[in-house]
Amino acid sequence: MGKPLIIVESPAKARSMARYLGDNFVALASYGHVRSLPKKNNAVRPEEDFAMQYEIIAANKKHVDAIARAMQTADALYLATDPDREGEAISWHVQELLRERNALGGKPVYRVAFHEITAAAIRQAVEKPRELSVSLIDAQQARLALDYLIGFNLSPLLWKKVRGGLSAGRVQSPALRLICEREAEIEKFVAREYWTVEAAAAVAGEKFTAKLTHFDGEKLTQFAIADESRARTVEKTLRAAAAGKLTVSAVAKKQRKRNPPPPFTTSTLQQEASRKLGFSAKRTMQIAQRLYEGGGDAGGLITYMRTDSVALARGAIDEIRAVIAKKYGADAVADPPRVFKNKTKNAQEAHEAIRPTAAARSPAELKSRLNKDQLRLYELIWRRALACQMAQAVIDTVSVDLAAGAAALGHTFRATGSTVRSPGFMAVYTEGQDDKNDDKKGGNQEARLPALAAGDTVAADAIDARQHFTEPPPRYNEATLVKTLEEYGIGRPSTYASIISTLLAREYATLEQRRFEPTEIGKVVNRFLCEHFSRYVDYEFTAQLEDKLDAISRGEAKWVPVMREFWDAFSGQVAQKTDSVSRDEVIAARELGVDPDSGRPVVARMARYGPCIQIGHRDDAEKPKFAGLLPGQKLDTITLEEALRLFQLPRELGATADGERITVAIGRYGPYAKYGERKFVSLGKDHDPFTVDLPTVLNLIAEKQERDANRIIVDFADAGVQVLNGRYGPYITDGKMNANPPKDMKDAEALKNLTLEQCQELLKEGKPVRRKKFGKKKFAKKKTAKK
Repeated sequence: MGKPLIIVESPAKARSMARYLGDNFVALASYGHVRSLPKKNNAVRPEEDFAMQYEIIAANKKHVDAIARAMQTADALYLATDPDREGEAISWHVQELLRERNALGGKPVYRVAFHEITAAAIRQAVEKPRELSVSLIDAQQARLALDYLIGFNLSPLLWKKVRGGLSAGRVQSPALRLICEREAEIEKFVAREYWTVEAAAAVAGEKFTAKLTHFDGEKLTQFAIADESRARTVEKTLRAAAAGKLTVSAVAKKQRKRNPPPPFTTSTLQQEASRKLGFSAKRTMQIAQRLYEGGGDAGGLITYMRTDSVALARGAIDEIRAVIAKKYGADAVADPPRVFKNKTKNAQEAHEAIRPTAAARSPAELKSRLNKDQLRLYELIWRRALACQMAQAVIDTVSVDLAAGAAALGHTFRATGSTVRSPGFMAVYTEGQDDKNDDKKGGNQEARLPALAAGDTVAADAIDARQHFTEPPPRYNEATLVKTLEEYGIGRPSTYASIISTLLAREYATLEQRRFEPTEIGKVVNRFLCEHFSRYVDYEFTAQLEDKLDAISRGEAKWVPVMREFWDAFSGQVAQKTDSVSRDEVIAARELGVDPDSGRPVVARMARYGPCIQIGHRDDAEKPKFAGLLPGQKLDTITLEEALRLFQLPRELGATADGERITVAIGRYGPYAKYGERKFVSLGKDHDPFTVDLPTVLNLIAEKQERDANRIIVDFADAGVQVLNGRYGPYITDGKMNANPPKDMKDAEALKNLTLEQCQELLKEGKPVRRKKFGKKKFAKKKTAKK
């Protein structure tokens, strides 16, 4: 009799299954998704109640074949993919493929779900299986259909109206809007000047700082001292009144308590890993996946990492509390046990927060089994889980008011300080912060003040006014973007990393010092969507659509009516905008003025390969001139003078020693120098094409020639075959095929002995050269009409 077949998503998880279930089961991996919608029109057919045409993912066909073969001898099928909508859909796709191949043959099919890869969790899931959830599958199908229909209708519109290779998406577009709106705030921001006054005080050798809060009896607001003249007057008055000393007028002592944060959800894990470890959201999820799946003789180290729940199982809470008592003492354990509830709307996709599967397994015990990044993320999760069941932190705070001169003058300084009386959870964990203007967290303690009482006198060593300027709101980093998306209800735990990856891959935004800055093309796309498809990048509409998907997943709504309501309005708007909006309207060319030499208009606009300046119009008898923008220049802010300067290029510098003409210019990839017929060298970020001199460019050319000479090991120029030093070692190429050299010839000296015939023979077994695609559309040849 055959054994049951159990299907999981990854080979690492399959090995864990085999280890925990023993010889009673056969465990195989689907290697993720097995079917997807083809990238062509009509894969989703609205006219047929949104029927969807799936196809097997080519890379996973061999894994599907292996599952089908194993099913022939199995007596039952257990589907154990991830416990969320996506995992439910993968299980359904596996079942459907097996059914199409008649591989099930009436054998029972069970769905098992677990949130941690441990022996107990897996055995319990297998003992209590369920059926596939139609509601979860429908919700995932609706999500897939929505994304497909939006992408396959808006993206071609962007290709026509802006340029090829662009895309729009249901959640990526509102995320882009957030980034662009923040950039607009920064560009419109006007800094305001203000001054503060501080006293450097000391008593019995202990120094501290106090800040002016009242002057002449009036409480100071941020802009009460708005210029230097006023600041110097206040400074002079205070110095005269204080005469080198301040008098304590009041001392206030308080005690405050801080509770620990809840255990991690996907969103908060991504945020903290970004703040504390410098991980991108994508990197965080990749590492968390490894920790979840485990490996070797270790089971999964953490619970399922795609969750928006902050709840913990009772058994996990008991274990965590026992570990705290053992490591930090009974007083460090919270009393009573802490129970956390979700604040995130519709949080329901997983039963537990992210936590260690065994709280007793400290990071120190795993040093030899995990790499550096895995260990750092595991420690972050472990510490946060322990902290959530620890006692409050108790902090003593003190504020001291100090008078400059007689109390009647009304000149008051204030000094504040705090000390940790009982660290509680802070002994294990303190939250990070996104920006310097954030509220102070428990770990950011203020200065400690000396013991003072009303009537005491302290030395005022200095009283100084300091100039400040207000700052614009900070650009989003990964942590704050994920946090904002979650607050708006845009996307779900499993989508944040892919949203960010798509924005960067499409070059809609760049990460500058780990902050998102929209590109020129990102701004153009966002402006087009906000002006012509405002409903579909509206934060509230996107969140409401997520709510409807959640209602489908709970069985409270049917997916086809939800899709119909969306599609009828959306498709009509796409058709209307296709006809009514011109490309010139979309790219929104900005007229800068007139070229004094030709009298033709000068405009800043988005061209096929990026932002540029154009002199003249395409309908003029004389062809228009174009120039690319320099790094840092923007379509919205470039001036006529700056634009005209770009047309001073290309600039001739002179010639090489061989008499080759040298010019400098700006190209698609930045400033460069050209020498000879078709030889180029990048000027990089350090050299301005308008000011760079001939000796500098000659040095750059010499360095490039030296690099090229070292790169070429053998050159059969007549045959177009070379042996080159590549990034990953030597290789043979003819421009069309690449091949590895013989195994016994790895160093450059040995490779110099290769003959042309040997190279050509090796190239027959080589691999085609992969070339970058730049989105040029291929057009079918026109058929000649029959006579």
